[in-house]
Amino acid sequence: MLEKTTRINYLFDFYQALLTPKQRNYMSLYYLDDYSLGEIAEEFQVSRQAVYDNIKRTEAMLEEYERKLLLFKKFEKRKKLVIELKQLLVNQESYSSELREVIDTLEKLD
Repeated sequence: MLEKTTRINYLFDFYQALLTPKQRNYMSLYYLDDYSLGEIAEEFQVSRQAVYDNIKRTEAMLEEYERKLLLFKKFEKRKKLVIELKQLLVNQESYSSELREVIDTLEKLD
């Protein structure tokens, strides 16, 4: 369950601009603020089932966006490559401060 929550949080970060305000609100409350379905339903004066359905549809939309755009997959790949690059540099006797700055800049992009 934690893996799914982490994945959805990343997908939400990448694709939230593509969601409606209501979808953003529900997802933010549910996944980021840890509200229950009942608490969200009460907040928006809708049924718990309506909140559940909206969240499930939004999750499916996020997965579809990822399937087409691959932003999260590319993010993970860049992150892995930066880690590998750092490990390779640790094994070097010396490396330039410019190279270190480039690696730091790469890390900050994500």
